[in-house]
Amino acid sequence: MVPALFLGLTLSAGGSRAHAAVPTVLPLTIANKSAKTNQVYIYDIGTLLSTGQQGWADANGAFHPWPAGANPPIAAPDASILGPANGQTKVIDIPQFSGRIYFSYGTKLVFKLATGGLVQPAVQNPTDPNRNILFNWSEYTLNSSGLWLNSTQVDMFSAPYAVGVRLANGTIKNTGHLKSGGYTGFFNALKAQSGGWANLVQTRSDGTILRALAPSHGIENGILPTTVMNDYINRVWTKYSTSTLTVTPFADQPNTKYYGRVSGNVMNFTNSAGAVVTTFQKPDAASIFGCSNLLDAPNDLVRGPVSRTLCAGYNRTTLLTDANQPDTNVADFYKDAVTNQYARVVHAEMADGKAYAFAFDDVGNFESLVNDSNPQRAYLTLDPLS
Repeated sequence: MVPALFLGLTLSAGGSRAHAAVPTVLPLTIANKSAKTNQVYIYDIGTLLSTGQQGWADANGAFHPWPAGANPPIAAPDASILGPANGQTKVIDIPQFSGRIYFSYGTKLVFKLATGGLVQPAVQNPTDPNRNILFNWSEYTLNSSGLWLNSTQVDMFSAPYAVGVRLANGTIKNTGHLKSGGYTGFFNALKAQSGGWANLVQTRSDGTILRALAPSHGIENGILPTTVMNDYINRVWTKYSTSTLTVTPFADQPNTKYYGRVSGNVMNFTNSAGAVVTTFQKPDAASIFGCSNLLDAPNDLVRGPVSRTLCAGYNRTTLLTDANQPDTNVADFYKDAVTNQYARVVHAEMADGKAYAFAFDDVGNFESLVNDSNPQRAYLTLDPLS
């Protein structure tokens, strides 16, 4: 996902920044091409990077810190911005934040404040007050090094949108658009998939499709079997009991390699000197879909990068067909009968094939992200639900 704080700076020979200073607020053009007549509500919520405070920004990019929360949580201040009508655009300013831009159709979202901070929508919880609202969000970081803005399906697939950035030369990079008919195509394909995948789709009482939960939440809620990946996991475990999995986690460091071999219930990874550098317990579906728990990825230089690579290999099911990971040949992805069907269908319906269908979908650069060190303007396009 987008970095909370990107520390790499492009320096000139004299040591100064090689690109123009990133503005403290950046214009964001929101285009409503949804074909829906409902009022759209926009929210810009996150952490102000200059102070570390959590809060929200208004349409002018002014920051407002959240007041103290309580237990039980209390209602947060109304942070909504009226969005554009269908066929219209609206420009708001976004500050140097690490956060989310939410949008909802027809109904304002419910945000609450607990003693630990903001309680954001979590519709995997059946009692979440936003459960019956059609909404989605984008994630972004704007800091002194530039803009990172992405579309995400890590938690759910819902109201479609695309993101973009205008560069200093006037060109625009964008990603996140679905193919024509891709919204309906996604839900039809997921509903047709056997094995519990259809249970991820959430509808309102009037029959309106609202979203599909990501499989990690499906397992959490008991609507997707915990055993859904077991057959593949077992075959991977068998293969690497007698052969070696080679992981080259850094594309710019081809000589940095780690070698995995299964022994009992663990996969041991050694470096080129033969020393064990990290070990992984046999994973389960929850760990694979969440890229967490038994596939935890700390922010270090060994275990985290290896875990990211394994997570991508398990979700894309390339570990049996390629003993050298990461496999970055898209033609190899999701070919096994046992795979992350949610991620498979998300990518299949994207116009450019890019998506954040699981947390480390950026392995090999298959994520739906725009980034620039000298952004002139950002874009959020609300696309048709068709």
